[in-house]
Amino acid sequence: MSAAVYTKFLSDSRRGLIGWALGTAAVAMMYASTYPSQKNNTASLPEAMRDALHIDATAAGYLQASVFGLILPLLAMIYGIATGSRALASEEESGQLDLLLAHPVSRTAVVLQRFGALATGAVVICVLVWLALLAIRDGAELTSVSLGELLAQCAHLALLAITFGALATGLGAAFGRRVVVLAATAVIGVLAYAAHTFAAQIGAGWLAYLSPFHYYIDGEPLTYGFQWGDAAVLGGAAVAFVALGAVRFGRRDLNT
Repeated sequence: MSAAVYTKFLSDSRRGLIGWALGTAAVAMMYASTYPSQKNNTASLPEAMRDALHIDATAAGYLQASVFGLILPLLAMIYGIATGSRALASEEESGQLDLLLAHPVSRTAVVLQRFGALATGAVVICVLVWLALLAIRDGAELTSVSLGELLAQCAHLALLAITFGALATGLGAAFGRRVVVLAATAVIGVLAYAAHTFAAQIGAGWLAYLSPFHYYIDGEPLTYGFQWGDAAVLGGAAVAFVALGAVRFGRRDLNT
């Protein structure tokens, strides 16, 4: 099977992808570099507050709470949703998808190759984040976190972006409406983040297991390395979202 759809979508997205990669890496460097000035402030907080905020004064605890616990996963989610909505729904609404499907390429191949390009972009972004953190690791006093543990957390970040990208791609394939994709993924993203953050505090800890954010970071890759079970859940969810979308895309008429 030709990879022309994959390479064309990746080529068309290159400027945006470069921006996402450089911007996300810069944000990671900026937040991580503040660890030396913040660790004493964190250590001075009451233990009960540290427990409530899920932070501690170690380098791994700081990175998990500030860098990988808030800003980077939100950026990863936004990348996945924005790119996934553009993969099919935007072009279907503009009529460009009709022109693409006039060529000898199956609808399933279009879905899979565009999702493949999205996943490649997520990996590129997270590799650049890893390299950026390695560049400041010594100066920011992050040497207690190994290269492998940083890589594991960045890999989980890529899987989170891919999961939300798969959801947006699947919804775009199923409905062909960008507003539906953006509205549904935004609501699901907010509910998933809230479930991960507040479920235990309201006595409904089981809700956290429904959130992709639980499998992204609760296994503490920065401390324990790559979490294969959690990665399998995220990967399995991504495959299911894309497969369901591809099946629906193959059976429906395009919106005109």
